[in-house]
Amino acid sequence: MGVTATDEGGETLGVAMIGYAFMGAAHSQAWRNAHRFFDLPVRPAANVLCGRTASAAREAAARLGWAAWTTDWRDVLDRDDVQVVDICTPGDSHAEIAVAALEAGKHVLCEKPLANTVAEAEQMVAAADAARARGVQSMVGFNYRRTPALAHARRLIEQGAVGTIRHIRAQYLQDWIVDPEFPLVWRLQKDKAGSGALGDIGAHIVDLSQFLTGQRLTEVAGHLARFVERRPLPEASSGPSASGGAQTGEVTVDDAAVFFGRTDGGALATYEATRFATGRKNAMRVEVNGSAGSLAFDFEAMNELHVYDGSAADAGFRRILVTEPDHPYAAAWWPPGHGLGYEHTFVHEIADFVRDVAGGAPPSPSFADGLQVQRVLDAVERSSADNAAWAKV
Repeated sequence: MGVTATDEGGETLGVAMIGYAFMGAAHSQAWRNAHRFFDLPVRPAANVLCGRTASAAREAAARLGWAAWTTDWRDVLDRDDVQVVDICTPGDSHAEIAVAALEAGKHVLCEKPLANTVAEAEQMVAAADAARARGVQSMVGFNYRRTPALAHARRLIEQGAVGTIRHIRAQYLQDWIVDPEFPLVWRLQKDKAGSGALGDIGAHIVDLSQFLTGQRLTEVAGHLARFVERRPLPEASSGPSASGGAQTGEVTVDDAAVFFGRTDGGALATYEATRFATGRKNAMRVEVNGSAGSLAFDFEAMNELHVYDGSAADAGFRRILVTEPDHPYAAAWWPPGHGLGYEHTFVHEIADFVRDVAGGAPPSPSFADGLQVQRVLDAVERSSADNAAWAKV
């Protein structure tokens, strides 16, 4: 595994994190705290942060608790105090960094979606397979799998709580770019992000639906929409145009995606991912309907799971507050009823990843799981380009 001994006699797992913005902050908090709440075989050590500019990387390292910083991610590949490379960059650099890190013998945690294209994802899976044969592990960061209520929902489905699955219904609703004056950030540019709402948030609900049910999508039919074609360039890089107005750039990704799906288990699935649901901040909703019951979840009430038992005499959904010690991950935290938050999903992700790396077990979700999601996203894009015709995954 390549751990490092500490002065206190324990062992650490040295981490280098590439990127330090939204996901970098969430991951940093998790690397710092996972061993404080979970009994881990080794302690993660936040050894080096990498960013594009020296001043920003230096500030981020100090603010987020990293011991050192660099502006070239290749520097971390030769460091003896780095056993894990955590990739929190835009999707256009995932493949290059992950493949190089795996070939250098570093374990890799890569944020979702795995890559910007199926070809890049396939390259990453090939590198991960070759590395695993040498004892080097990899995982894609679908953090919502580690929400206690959703992990409990998967357990209930495995136990037969819903019977034969008929419907999967999933939404991810946000509104952060409703304002047409919101600037043209990297997430709105296809060469950097790969896709828009489809890949950024749609990937989450595709992964979750497959994780919860154990069924994979085999074909999809959908439509992508863009509501705002041009946006102001970020203030730091723009000035007045020749006409005196603010400079703008073209939005090259989707603003919203809707699609149907069929699974290998015979279920019919519906998905909606949008950044234009005015008033919805992070409404990620999943419902599974089966022959014996149903499960429903909304991340804006993330500690709750709603369960319908079709055999009950008095029919109705039952609310479960998923904070009891026997619920997934909950025993490590607070007394029952004291809810968890978004950041805890990343702590759970890191704790599971560290245990697997230390034990030599393949972490989940694997790069192969990430590739499956990438293939679904690609099929949705092909379907939309073909007037919403069914497309094989």
